[in-house]
Amino acid sequence: MRLRIFTEPQQGAGYEDQLRVAQAAERLGYDAFFRSDHYLRMGDGDASPGPTDSWVTLAALARETTTIRLGTLVTAATFRLPGPLAISVAQVDQMSGGRVEFGFGTGWFDAEHKAYGIPFPPLGERFARFEEQLEIITGLWTTKPGDTFSFEGAYYRVADSPALPKPAQSPRPPVIIGGTGAKRTPRLAARFADEYNVPFHGLGDTAAAYDRVREACSAAGREPIVLSAAQVLCVGADEAELARRAAAIGREVGELRQNGLAGTPQEVLDKIATFAEAGCERLYLQVLDLSDLDHLELVAADVMPHV
Repeated sequence: MRLRIFTEPQQGAGYEDQLRVAQAAERLGYDAFFRSDHYLRMGDGDASPGPTDSWVTLAALARETTTIRLGTLVTAATFRLPGPLAISVAQVDQMSGGRVEFGFGTGWFDAEHKAYGIPFPPLGERFARFEEQLEIITGLWTTKPGDTFSFEGAYYRVADSPALPKPAQSPRPPVIIGGTGAKRTPRLAARFADEYNVPFHGLGDTAAAYDRVREACSAAGREPIVLSAAQVLCVGADEAELARRAAAIGREVGELRQNGLAGTPQEVLDKIATFAEAGCERLYLQVLDLSDLDHLELVAADVMPHV
């Protein structure tokens, strides 16, 4: 089981906050630093300092780290055109020496689209655009040097693109698709993804979603892809520390024990084992208090060596 740090900077973190966490995660031996792709705080509270763009941030982190993997969970297809997005991700992959992973989704948070003037089509159209974007982005990356790439879809047209720049990783950065949709998501994961992620669901729903993706991969003639999950993290060496960390993120200890990776290090290890039995190979640990680097230290010392 690989443990990855997953942050939600729109909740109140600037670039320097993310840099401290990414560098601490690298020093402590976590497999990756991931961030969300959102432009608006969710829930009540102070909205400052405001959003940071995911790929601008990852470009900077690419030059401030050396070994840790970097990515999004997940980039919203509604935020960007596919050609420029392919260029941005390929450039960050080059800047990092081939450490980028591309989590990609349809986009879902209507309020942030309204807040920043971004069109927000109905769900069916978002999925159709998402599929076309996946075809274009992966097609641009995998077109052989010297060849051109063209695409004609219902929403996007690409004509004789030189398909440059190329990412550092060959044939392309890993693609991560997530969600628990019963039909479209498994099909798209089987067709395009290297990893399938289930965010913030219990073990039963997660295992069922994994089964659907395994079946879709089999139907597509593919080997099974990497399976992962995201869970909110709240670990304490004792009950007092656990309660303090829960209060810092506005949650209740009992609720977190039920719905996340929360409790003592041993409790968290026991729950991780249940995800591993379902086939999970990577866990994205959602860290909501980016000022608490001791939290990362505790998990690295008392959880990571045993998974």
